[in-house]
Amino acid sequence: MKFKEVGIHSPVLEGVEAMGFENTTPIQAQAIPVILENKDLIACAQTGTGKTAAFLLPTIQQIYDQETHGSIDALVIVPTRELAIQIDQQMQGLGYFVNISSLAIYGGGDGASWDVQKKALVNGANMIIATPGRLIAHMNQGYVDFSKVKHFILDEADRMLDMGFYDDIKKIMEQLPAKRQNLMFSATMAPKMRKMAKEVLNENAVEINIAISKPSEAIVQAAFMVHDHQKLDLIKHLLKAKKLDSVFVFLSKKAEVDRAAAEIKKLGINAEAIHSGLEQTKREEVLREFVNKKINVLVATDVMSRGIDIKGIDMVVNYNVPGDAEDYVHRIGRTGRAEAKGIAFTFVNEEDMFKFSKIEELIEKDIRKVPLPAYIGEGPEYNPKAAYKSKGGGGNKRRFAKKK
Repeated sequence: MKFKEVGIHSPVLEGVEAMGFENTTPIQAQAIPVILENKDLIACAQTGTGKTAAFLLPTIQQIYDQETHGSIDALVIVPTRELAIQIDQQMQGLGYFVNISSLAIYGGGDGASWDVQKKALVNGANMIIATPGRLIAHMNQGYVDFSKVKHFILDEADRMLDMGFYDDIKKIMEQLPAKRQNLMFSATMAPKMRKMAKEVLNENAVEINIAISKPSEAIVQAAFMVHDHQKLDLIKHLLKAKKLDSVFVFLSKKAEVDRAAAEIKKLGINAEAIHSGLEQTKREEVLREFVNKKINVLVATDVMSRGIDIKGIDMVVNYNVPGDAEDYVHRIGRTGRAEAKGIAFTFVNEEDMFKFSKIEELIEKDIRKVPLPAYIGEGPEYNPKAAYKSKGGGGNKRRFAKKK
């Protein structure tokens, strides 16, 4: 469908066309009319399906039609500073032809950035996109006025719950008007999400579910059974076999990310590490150079697996199997976006085989097991049941249980 068919009209439509968007994605086609009717909504769709524009466009349209000035009309809460920056940038592009202001509020900056954020909160920007902790720090100073907020949006809501932001979100909600539109966007619909939805949304809220927890069909998935000492030779083989401009390598821990990035650099490959332990300015610099192809391999923790929309990722490598099966979907969702083809490889050692079997159960698909190159040697045989028993059975159940 065309965007004008779902209710977006000029001059907002001019911003859509300037950004190069032509047809709506399924989540946009279903969500935009609901939001324009000022209904509450909980929408669940996989990574890379256009969720950001699905809530930005109708909200921009509503603010433009209301012609309000000097107040905060919409508040978007997100889990990470990278996502806040990205949404603000997309907001500026989509809203280029309308007189609507926005600002991203997140931590990690200097005193000057705090002052800019304070000014926007005091004088009123039409849309505030914020991480919970930084926003609450401003709220505690007593100058934040949310009395005119008409639209409250939680993006990556499931991730925020995983990161422990439930109490922060509740504290922010307490300062909002009771009469407002509430929108929740998520990639999964776990029980904890439904519990939160009951507290945030009104009883007549609309629910949209599209391809929950399923990777895009455009992603070619494969796995290698490896011993840990074979991983570096294998990633060298994958990265050298074909010239790739943009590759994500995911690991679970910051210390592992730094070590892996250092080892990949020794191979003569332009790689950098990125994780929450880096200064914000460094993270922004690394991301910018990756987008501009000055860095070809980005070695990252799961904080980078959601929300960050970087086009043209050739390949994702799971250097280890993520602890949560749903994180696998988010990791490999960095590639194969917007109907482009992508490749996702996962390195599975004996210890991780049971976790990997849980991923296959979640996505309802047997992922192809690829033999290692002959010169690397043979890897372990894929036997998740044996791996489960070797870890003590019941102990594994606790280890792999979903996060509360």
